[in-house]
Amino acid sequence: MFIALFLSVMFVGELSAAQMPSNITPQQLAQFKKLSPAQQKSLAQSMGINFSALQSQMSTSQSNTTENAETLQQYYPRGTQFDEFGNPIFDNQPTTDTEEEEKGPQPFGYDVFANAPLTFAPNIDIAVPESYLIGPGDVLTVQIFGKENNQYDVEVTREGQIILPELGAFSVIGMSFLEVKKYLANQISSKILGVEAIITLSDLRSIRVFVLGEAFKPGPYVMNSLSSITHALFAAGGINDIGSLRNIQLKRAGKLITTLDLYDLLIKGDSSNDVMLKSGDVVFINPVGDKITVDGEVTRPAIYELSKQDTFASALSMAGGLLPSAYPASTIVERFNDENLRIVQSVDLTDKESLKHSVKSGDVIRVMKTSDLYEDAVTIIGAVARPGRYQWKEHQKVTDLIPDIHAYLEDDADLTYSLIIREKDIGRNIEVLQFSLFDALSDTSSTDNLTLQPRDKIVVFSNIETIASNIDSLDDFALTKTELFDLEKENAEKKYESRKFWDHYGDEDSSTAIKEINEVDQAKETLKQTYQSIEELAGETNKELEIRELGFFSRKRLLAPIIEQLKRQAASGQPIQMVEVDGAVKYPGLYPLPKNGRVNDLIKASGGLLESAYLMKSEITRNVIVNEKADKTSINFKLSAALNGSEQDNHLLESKDRINVHHIPSWQENHNVELKGEFKFPGKYTIKRGETLGQLIERVGGFTEFAYIEASLFTREKLKQLELKNLVKVSESLRMEIASKNLSQREGSANFDYKQTSQLLADLTNIKPIGRLVIDIPKITANTDVDVILEDGDVLYIPSKQNSINVVGQVQVASSHIYQEGLTAYDYVDLSGGSKKQADNDRIYVIKANGAVEIPNNSNWFESTDESLKPGDTVVVPLDSYFMEDLSLWQAATQIVYQAAVAVAAISGL
Repeated sequence: MFIALFLSVMFVGELSAAQMPSNITPQQLAQFKKLSPAQQKSLAQSMGINFSALQSQMSTSQSNTTENAETLQQYYPRGTQFDEFGNPIFDNQPTTDTEEEEKGPQPFGYDVFANAPLTFAPNIDIAVPESYLIGPGDVLTVQIFGKENNQYDVEVTREGQIILPELGAFSVIGMSFLEVKKYLANQISSKILGVEAIITLSDLRSIRVFVLGEAFKPGPYVMNSLSSITHALFAAGGINDIGSLRNIQLKRAGKLITTLDLYDLLIKGDSSNDVMLKSGDVVFINPVGDKITVDGEVTRPAIYELSKQDTFASALSMAGGLLPSAYPASTIVERFNDENLRIVQSVDLTDKESLKHSVKSGDVIRVMKTSDLYEDAVTIIGAVARPGRYQWKEHQKVTDLIPDIHAYLEDDADLTYSLIIREKDIGRNIEVLQFSLFDALSDTSSTDNLTLQPRDKIVVFSNIETIASNIDSLDDFALTKTELFDLEKENAEKKYESRKFWDHYGDEDSSTAIKEINEVDQAKETLKQTYQSIEELAGETNKELEIRELGFFSRKRLLAPIIEQLKRQAASGQPIQMVEVDGAVKYPGLYPLPKNGRVNDLIKASGGLLESAYLMKSEITRNVIVNEKADKTSINFKLSAALNGSEQDNHLLESKDRINVHHIPSWQENHNVELKGEFKFPGKYTIKRGETLGQLIERVGGFTEFAYIEASLFTREKLKQLELKNLVKVSESLRMEIASKNLSQREGSANFDYKQTSQLLADLTNIKPIGRLVIDIPKITANTDVDVILEDGDVLYIPSKQNSINVVGQVQVASSHIYQEGLTAYDYVDLSGGSKKQADNDRIYVIKANGAVEIPNNSNWFESTDESLKPGDTVVVPLDSYFMEDLSLWQAATQIVYQAAVAVAAISGL
């Protein structure tokens, strides 16, 4: 066997009868220790090795190589190399399952030998059959007890005899193990009275066989006498990649004894041809024969070797049979024709006659997968307790699948608007049927309780259009803190899932909307570089919801793939089955045109009417063809009558109809304006359309005696948003200009003060938009022609009387001074210690108490000609741009900062 060859190669040249085996590796010793003691001794003596010294070496190596490493070596893949310490050496990482799939089917059966042991010592720890024929080399143990007690280990000699001390020789050649036990027991009992004998087989004789042909390690092997053909194959490391598993021959004295087909053993478990070996036998492995590939929906896709009689039926049997997902009626067979060109044939493996046809060498049989579509099933989608596919039955109706609201629907399910998506032809074009779950469950005989057909999809929408981040209903207040936490977690998961939804689906505006979302995200990132908190800057304003923040079962989400399908199937002569609703409805937009859909169906689809809807008149805009030209026509109808089912007004809708639901004339929601400060009755007031500021001041009783109306501060939400955009624009432009100046600044240039400009940028980015509109309250109260029409969210601040003048900017000490009549702006600058060196004295300007800006001695720029200072005014001394390398935005930025500071100070003083 292999261990004999291995040791002979390794030990010869290293050891002699006089040498100690000091250079034996741990692997050599591990393989040698697998032999029986008798075989170890016999092998060592035949090679001229001192057996006692070798045993000493084996004992010494025990401390250097762990038993675990020696044991595990036999489980590594065939051909694995080991280092001097017994550790496996891998050249490459093991392949993953994905890599195996990419390689395609692999040859069948060869992996049986992949983990063949590297030590091929015979294993005698097995029961010896009683039919075993005793031969030279077998070691028998004879135990005598009774009058005498002795034990003898005797080996069968070459002449077929065993020699027992004091008893002589006994011939056992040709006897079975059972016959030897009976024969020796009788002979010993007859020669020695009063004793009994027990005979056991302690060691098996070794036989020498040859494993040749396409073996992994062909050559002679010493094996025990109980070895069969498969033992020889494992001893030789198995079969190489071009060896046959179906044509393994056993030859004895030049004659063919049997042929082993390993497929019988591996597939059927039949070992009848796995016969016992005798000394001198030759196990010959022929090259692999014809092969086919079986791939696809089979249990064991692989490359199989053919026998002469293999058919499609036997090929499927070798592959383990078909998977439940297989579609054998359309199996593809690739094969070579007589001209050695590859052709493709379709074979119906459900046909018994087709299964009897023979397969040919090189065939590739691909068993195709069945369709993923479901037969005789209906699908429920949306705000239901248990969405999914359900069995379809004849005459099945909607209420058969959803018999109860509470047990089958979510709390937020919309009971007035649901759809059935139905395939109307073999092209899988769809039509839409609309129904009301409320009506269907209220009266099972109503027309809303539609009869279902196979492959129908029932879509149930939610009343919640956005993903809630907090508790949704009054019942949620009864939850514990733990339950509330779980609810928040669930909402977060829904929001995450909704983001994934839009990765796969979208409606007509989805790509545009997603693009806008990305643009908004980029803008926000830019703002975050300038402002620490956008929300803090913009205040609590109502922003349009992003698409990904919509509820998962909202109309927009669930209708997106339906609308997309309707668009795809629209063509010339087949108008697109969509309609649109706009105006005073809850969810305006595009909707699928249901079969026989009317006005009231579309109103239900849009969630119903708003409070402001005008019921006396609505309009349908319709496309018509007049004289071979497209035109638009309008159809007026009474909305209230249409909702009540009037045939005259409840028009049948057509492709691309658009319903405009009017608002009640002059309808508006409550618009509120707030008055703060020195009013007789400050607070929030609801205004009517077109009401002016002067009218509101008169309505609330005017001002208190302490009001300083010249310093009024009026803010507006629209201006706040506009101011925010200007702040972003100026700050980003200034940031770029500062960076440009800093990069282009040459060494020795001392004019550019980077620290001061950075501080200005920081001040600018910390500004909160005020949205101030400069107004003149005295003129408004005296002249209605200059009055201001109020808007929702306007705020008017009226501070108390002031008696100070503020000085800011490039002065020695920025401070406030008691107002003194007759003093000019330059006088107040002198009172603040005078201007600094870098001050631009020619451009000193004044921010008036009401927010207006005036430049002394240049009143032609302004409407007002009164240049005298008044209490509450602020004198600003700007920085000379020469000191800032002539930054073009410096003056604009500083003016924004100072004006904002004045406004904030005015508000804080209330």
